[in-house]
Amino acid sequence: MEFPIRLAPRLRPILLFFGVRPGRAMVRLDADRLVARFGFVRAETPLSNIAAWDITGPYRWWRAVGVRRTLGTHDLSFGGSAHGGLRLRFREPARVGRLRVSDLYLTVDDLAGLGAALSARGIAGEDLRSRP
Repeated sequence: MEFPIRLAPRLRPILLFFGVRPGRAMVRLDADRLVARFGFVRAETPLSNIAAWDITGPYRWWRAVGVRRTLGTHDLSFGGSAHGGLRLRFREPARVGRLRVSDLYLTVDDLAGLGAALSARGIAGEDLRSRP
């Protein structure tokens, strides 16, 4: 099951610096693993390492573009669009290159669909955008 990461047309020139183009920005759910690819960067973890997920956003464009971290945290974002993201919270930090990542934000096109697919695999989560 694959979920493409949304690539906003106006952000595509910036995303090229990260090696991102259509076909190289996606999230794949296998029977027991999640694999996310965003240009030159790849993250992979067993589904059993995902503690929970939630959907947040929308974001300001400068906070949602490229491969980025938030200062003072151990998160990582694969951002191709400001429409929102699905955050994965890991039980144990996942290795992404030389980084240890506790949370991974993915701006997939179908946020609710990825959330539903994770829920179907027994991983709890919620859409925080609908909170008052």
